[in-house]
Amino acid sequence: MEPHPHPHVHDGSPPAPLGRRARRVLTLVVLAVVLAAVAGMAATWPRDVPSASVGYVGAEPVRGDVLSTTMLTCRGELAEERLPDGTLPETVECPEATVRVDGPAGTEVTVPVPAAAYHGGLSPGTRVVLTRYPAEAGGQDTYVWDDVDRRVPLAVVVAVFVVLTVAVGRRRGLAALAGLALGGAAIAFHVVPALLAQEDAVVVGLSAATAVMGVVIYLTHGFSTRTTVAYLGTVAGLVVTAVAAVLAVDSAHLTGLSDENAYTVTVLTGAVDLRGVVLAGTLVAALGLLNDVTITQAAAVWEVRAAQPAAGFRELFAAGMRVGRDHLASTVYTVTFAYAGAAMPSLLLVRLYDQPLGQLVNSSAIAEELVRSAVGGIALALTVPLTTALAAALVLRSPRGSGSGSAGPS
Repeated sequence: MEPHPHPHVHDGSPPAPLGRRARRVLTLVVLAVVLAAVAGMAATWPRDVPSASVGYVGAEPVRGDVLSTTMLTCRGELAEERLPDGTLPETVECPEATVRVDGPAGTEVTVPVPAAAYHGGLSPGTRVVLTRYPAEAGGQDTYVWDDVDRRVPLAVVVAVFVVLTVAVGRRRGLAALAGLALGGAAIAFHVVPALLAQEDAVVVGLSAATAVMGVVIYLTHGFSTRTTVAYLGTVAGLVVTAVAAVLAVDSAHLTGLSDENAYTVTVLTGAVDLRGVVLAGTLVAALGLLNDVTITQAAAVWEVRAAQPAAGFRELFAAGMRVGRDHLASTVYTVTFAYAGAAMPSLLLVRLYDQPLGQLVNSSAIAEELVRSAVGGIALALTVPLTTALAAALVLRSPRGSGSGSAGPS
């Protein structure tokens, strides 16, 4: 008696193709998931997005070159200048920069600049961006420091990234870049405006991530059963992420007010639910991690099947999980270190104030990163065995080599 019901192949011939009924079921499942995602995006598509532009009528960005910098000192008066012991310093650094503004007049202006910008290498010849406020009747235009003009170095870095990705990845590298552009467009034109319009954050993040991945994963890896397994595993992981994130954010009472930018958003928009921003951000952050894991697990099972045609479900699942455990372990600490890197300014600040460990963990900034890390780990831990089991079940009914590009979504 066979130890399991799956047929073995001992003569080197390919396993039986995926049955018509199974293919039809997989196709219907994928279509249902994609249609649900598109419906979610349509239902939450922003129609009335608040804008802060009314507070800056007439203001415009202008660029120029730094001519000189001067370090001055002034009296410490602002709350953010307080020392760790709570006192205000007698003097603080107040650097200034003289800038020649672009234009036919060649206007030269002197503006205060942040001390961090000054110590970050601000020197004559540096391109900078200022904000110009038009003068009232009889007055002069006012210029305020904005930031360093980084367009040229950023363009160079992005260009090198694109060239190397296409050179090494070739067609798949190009497809991955197209998917990256699609994901960026979804975030810019749907996720961000929808959150500002106070649409349901879970529906926004889940529908956008599912719809984008439905296009990206097939565009990058081709139409095959293996790709379908990875896609469905990713969607399942996103659902787990959404549930875990809602429970964790609600129980920890995370408000999203962990930095100055978040506070500014609430001031400018009036009533944005930043708790929703935390939820949507967790879903978007988990998308790439889940896709990486599911693609790897599906590929691992298919490779084991190709190397051992007689392997059954148990053997395939066990071999896939051996790969999955290593991948899960490395991904978990990779995610944690990534979030720790993002939260480094907060870590530096709390260290300067020498807070106890319990108070440190309880702070909003650190708590948000811990929740993101934990929720991502939960989703990964459940997605790995789920994807591996689905891949093992379907590869037994797929022709050898079908994982690399058979027609149709399954």
